Amino acid sequence: MLKSTNANEAATKITALVVDDSGINQSIHRKLLETLGIENQVAGNGKEAVDVQCSGKQFDLILMDMDMPIMNGIEATRTLRAMGIRSTIAGVSSHSHTETIQEFVKAGLDDYQEKPLTISKLVSILQKVNSN
Repeated sequence: MLKSTNANEAATKITALVVDDSGINQSIHRKLLETLGIENQVAGNGKEAVDVQCSGKQFDLILMDMDMPIMNGIEATRTLRAMGIRSTIAGVSSHSHTETIQEFVKAGLDDYQEKPLTISKLVSILQKVNSN
């Protein structure tokens, strides 16, 4: 049997959850993921992300915004990690304040990327997914 080396074929097995309250960012992140052949779902805030995980859905990657209503990304990341969620969680935010970013990372992120998310930033995140 031949082993596929096509990156898009390998990526089709990856699933992602996009957690962002902005419809524009959701759309951008979904399109970037779909470009790489990654199935994805959207949650509009951290509580929805936790609820989706509680329903039994599992994802290889979670793209987590920081500033959202109801439950922010820091709280959601802490909650997911406390639940034992082992998915790669990448913080994606427009924050540039170092202390805020450090708090986000300490909550349990595997990676942090500043918005706007690009294909090259997403590929960098996916390398962490593939190494887990």
